[in-house]
Amino acid sequence: MREKSCIIFIICVTTISSLQLEVVNQWSLLQFEPSPSFDRVDFRLENTIFTGLEVTADRIFLAMPRLRAGVPATLATIPRHTPSGSSPELKPYPDWSFHGAGLGLDNSTVCAGLVSVYRIRLDSCDRLWVLDSGIMTSIDDFQRICNPKLVVFDLKTDRPIRTVEFPREVLRPASLLANLIIDESVQGSCDSAFVYLADTAAPSIIVYDALRDRTWRVTHPSMFPDPNFATYSIQGESFTLPDGVVGLAHSPKLATVFYQPLATDRIFSIPTATLTKGPPAEFEEIPVVLAGRKSSQGLGLALNPNDDTLFFSPLTETSLASWNPLSNEQSLIAYDPTLIQFASELRWINGEVWLLTTRFQKFFKRNVTPNEVNLRILRLPQVGASFGSVNNNLYF
Repeated sequence: MREKSCIIFIICVTTISSLQLEVVNQWSLLQFEPSPSFDRVDFRLENTIFTGLEVTADRIFLAMPRLRAGVPATLATIPRHTPSGSSPELKPYPDWSFHGAGLGLDNSTVCAGLVSVYRIRLDSCDRLWVLDSGIMTSIDDFQRICNPKLVVFDLKTDRPIRTVEFPREVLRPASLLANLIIDESVQGSCDSAFVYLADTAAPSIIVYDALRDRTWRVTHPSMFPDPNFATYSIQGESFTLPDGVVGLAHSPKLATVFYQPLATDRIFSIPTATLTKGPPAEFEEIPVVLAGRKSSQGLGLALNPNDDTLFFSPLTETSLASWNPLSNEQSLIAYDPTLIQFASELRWINGEVWLLTTRFQKFFKRNVTPNEVNLRILRLPQVGASFGSVNNNLYF
């Protein structure tokens, strides 16, 4: 693979502030509106952590995968406008009937609803695409109780209007579908879109052609975890998680998808034309490019479609940084060891960068405490403003 450009990142961050970061909401542990069966269900809020974010004019959508037992609901909403730093109760979406896995119902009922959602995305028709992995307790024992699926909700009615079941030939026994991009730039919007899905545990990118209802896999060694980067250090705590491709970002102008496994210090790119042309031929060489290297691992990726600036969050540095692949300009945007510990989701929404940050290392190692803030929704307004330059303190 040839290297197209380099992402470089700062070593010394003591002079950079994060005054622009706004705490939209924060929780010690997530709290849910009571369910009809609340009194008989063993909810374990210390196991409940969010990984997916979507924002509309009046609601914030949050996805909470069932990494361990006791997660009440896997998809929920809170009001879009609440006091800064408040901790609103989560309302299961669209209602509790879709969350039988958290209410202890039988599998036939569970599979008709939502099992374990990592991420969600809006399309241009005001519909929410929900990626359900079908996996329960993925960290502990990886129970596949339902097949993975895409469920499309009409936000005007909050009812599902389309469900996509994935054929067996594109799945593997270890498949864990954890992220998605809706590409409406190739052959049309909404029901004509392409959807790119990250298979994290059986690493590949799965492509769904919504117009023709066809699905295929695109696999490359760069999508696999690097065992040398499978251990993460955040604020003096370490944990090991050998996850493959999960971070995704899309540039319609460059006709490129950027992606990163969790266990790597690299970001890669692939042309959308390679993804959308259909199943790769046997022995076909996939034109993947090493976009650049970071100072440590990261999960979320976001892209400003106006100028193709890519945003990422190196875990060890508890920071938010940016890189433009056209100008090769890099900036350290925010550094905060308290607010930015594990950015599971980065989103570019209406000219702002939104982040989901958690103390995932404590959830993972079962030492989260309810008397501290452990989960936050952050917002960085005025992204076009001038940030501190890091060009004099960088390394390749």
